[in-house]
Amino acid sequence: MSKGEAVLLDCWANPFCLRAKIALAEKGVEYEARAENLFGGKSDLLLKSNPINKKVFDAVCNIWKTKGNVPGTAKNEFIEILKQLEGALGEKDFFGGDSFGFVDVIAIPLTCWFYAVEKFGEFKVENECPKFSAWMNKCMQRETVARIFPDPEKVTNLLSR
Repeated sequence: MSKGEAVLLDCWANPFCLRAKIALAEKGVEYEARAENLFGGKSDLLLKSNPINKKVFDAVCNIWKTKGNVPGTAKNEFIEILKQLEGALGEKDFFGGDSFGFVDVIAIPLTCWFYAVEKFGEFKVENECPKFSAWMNKCMQRETVARIFPDPEKVTNLLSR
């Protein structure tokens, strides 16, 4: 397929767009990205369409919507979700085992918000969930992931509004 035959409606910090970009890159499919405002409205329904999305998204929102005075319960809820994911990861490098796969493609884009969550919640994922943090780092070493991830400061600025 040549570039331009596949069109991706794109929003730079939307996990669904990041997922699509990673999946297309993993399959070697070129595409044309068209910037769209995909925040708010119906895209919120998409974010909550599966259990990983709903739990992580809700926990992230509970932290960044407080704009500074993060309740301990919100931070603990977020960390507990990551510990559950860490448990599912077990001793494997990726959720599917030794190789990057479907669940990794689903989960890694949600982490584009984690820098902001750490900043607002005044904690580090690495300190709370080292195995999950190691998984994030392994995923970020993949060229298909690293090249599409947004700047953490830009995401933090977006969530600070």
